[in-house]
Amino acid sequence: MTQNLPSPDSPLKIGTRGSPLALAQAYETRQRLMNAFNLPDTAFDIVIIKTTGDDAGLIAKDRPLKEIGGKGLFTKEIEEDLLSGAIDIAVHSMKDMPVDQPAGLLLDTFLPREDTRDAFVSPNINDLSELPSSAVVGTSSLRRRAQLLNFRPDLEVVEFRGNVQTRLKKLSNGVADCTFLAMAGLNRLGMSHVAASAISAEDMLPAVAQGAIGIERRLSDFDTADLLAAIHDTSTGSMLAAERAFLGALDGSCETPIAGLCELDGSKMRLRGEVLRPDGSERINDDKTAPIEDGAELGREMAMHLLNQAGPDFFSWRS
Repeated sequence: MTQNLPSPDSPLKIGTRGSPLALAQAYETRQRLMNAFNLPDTAFDIVIIKTTGDDAGLIAKDRPLKEIGGKGLFTKEIEEDLLSGAIDIAVHSMKDMPVDQPAGLLLDTFLPREDTRDAFVSPNINDLSELPSSAVVGTSSLRRRAQLLNFRPDLEVVEFRGNVQTRLKKLSNGVADCTFLAMAGLNRLGMSHVAASAISAEDMLPAVAQGAIGIERRLSDFDTADLLAAIHDTSTGSMLAAERAFLGALDGSCETPIAGLCELDGSKMRLRGEVLRPDGSERINDDKTAPIEDGAELGREMAMHLLNQAGPDFFSWRS
């Protein structure tokens, strides 16, 4: 174990966005490191970094994420500060992370995974199955939009972007009849009561890596690697290895409706995956099991299987 522990005189700088959920994830990371090494909170600095995506959210709040630059908008400045040494680690929601990291950075530490399910949120309706015909659904997620329209083409789906608090305010203002959030985020904010119900994976397969927190570091920073090893959750790492290999082999991006969930059972893992057309008109899915150690290969194999099923014109809308 490392001897170069953080201290009040030489604190570990934890980079994060400034939203309430991002801060909750940074605080959880700090607390786990404090507990692992019996350190005071003054041995850590939480460094809030404003990203291009935060500004874009204000300027283009009603435009889909893919139109203003994609997932990288929310990581670019954080990763630049990590590379420059302005921060020592960066804390991320894994479902928002691109598969590839910039040269010199490594994302290999994951905290224990939270609830992977989507939350159905509505002031007047208790469950997804109770949505009336032509109800207005607010979501910024291309995945959720496609999944909803696949089994309920009668619904009207409107753009609904912003942090948890922003989306709840829109809902209370009557912009939509319901919206969706991640149960993991609500749980981490102490707001699980906001969910009218949790949606099972059988009804709505979640985003790849939903519910997982990842910690990014410099590849050459071995002292920090030793620190992070103490809080890494191997089960979460195994699940994400399969899911993110699946996403990467599909060339997944914010333009592609992709869902995937890996679950562990003893020495085996089960991976479910699906890809949809953005308008929900077609959905292709798969469900496979394999030994845990073969997770990345399982993810790639499933992606190739879905691509073969889809045929050459399935992704024609992306060209």
